Amino acid sequence: MENIDNNYLIRTFTVLIISMGLIACKNNQSERKPINDPNRIVVEYPFKKVDSVQLSSGSLLRINNFDSKYVSPRNIDVWLPENYSENEDYQVLLMHDGQMLFDSTTTWNKQEWGVDETLSQLIKTDSIIPTIVVSTWNVFEDRHSDYFPQKPFDNLEDETKKNLIDYNQSNSDRLFKKLPQSDDYLKFLIQEVIPLVKNHFSILDQPQSITVAGSSMGGLISFYALCEYPDIFGQAICMSTHWPGAMSYEENPFPQTFFNYLDDKLPQLNNHKFYFDFGTETLDELYPQYEDEVNQLFAKHNFNSSNFKNLKYEGDAHDEKSWRQRLHIPLKFALK
Repeated sequence: MENIDNNYLIRTFTVLIISMGLIACKNNQSERKPINDPNRIVVEYPFKKVDSVQLSSGSLLRINNFDSKYVSPRNIDVWLPENYSENEDYQVLLMHDGQMLFDSTTTWNKQEWGVDETLSQLIKTDSIIPTIVVSTWNVFEDRHSDYFPQKPFDNLEDETKKNLIDYNQSNSDRLFKKLPQSDDYLKFLIQEVIPLVKNHFSILDQPQSITVAGSSMGGLISFYALCEYPDIFGQAICMSTHWPGAMSYEENPFPQTFFNYLDDKLPQLNNHKFYFDFGTETLDELYPQYEDEVNQLFAKHNFNSSNFKNLKYEGDAHDEKSWRQRLHIPLKFALK
């Protein structure tokens, strides 16, 4: 009986030692090592391949309802191009409104950005460096508060903020139901999403190697992300940028507070790229009035055609169909 007990203790002790080793390994997974590094730790893969999405090329992987410390749970998608290889380092295109990017059969308006089609063609023709897409889904009730640049809002006088909130709440069933919380949304991207991607995919790990992109409110949060984290983001693509910020009216101070914020930030950002554009139909008809002021603001800080674009697309509307038709232009500008 004593021998049996000793054997049992030896086996139990061995299991404990192995378990402690596994726990120690798991706690050291934050630094991604090259695929051919003998010390690289193989971790449990948190992304699952999505077979239900209709793609023209590449593959889509997803974490469902990622439980963030900073924002409400949401999906995180990663699109990999054809022939993705762990032996090659890829640029990252980080996009908002992830549920609208790839498959029109699953979107609310039956439109999509066609990101997989456009990127695949650009990669195939060597027009851009090979790139993967990281996209976070929006949560409908949080989209405006997640994407509204927080510091420009905080710079407004309290009475002005109160009047703006009251006006928008009275005229919209979705605007300013919550105060802007975009600083937390950016923490979600910087402290959770990007480290997760670095740990599981082969990407360029150098300053300014990530491009951030979006449209409408997603355009606002994209330039804000670059300005707040210029060591992380090198380029911002801001399509149909919603300069009014919310409901548009004559005394709206939001465009000017955005311009004031940029005026303060741009002197330190000449080695970055900003792309803006706008159409002239539907909601985009509000944007041509800001064209000259945006151009003058960037010219003031010595931006030129190599690192700044602000393009007008006559007849384009505020929808995915229009953004899809011209998406290749900002991608070639930002991802060369």
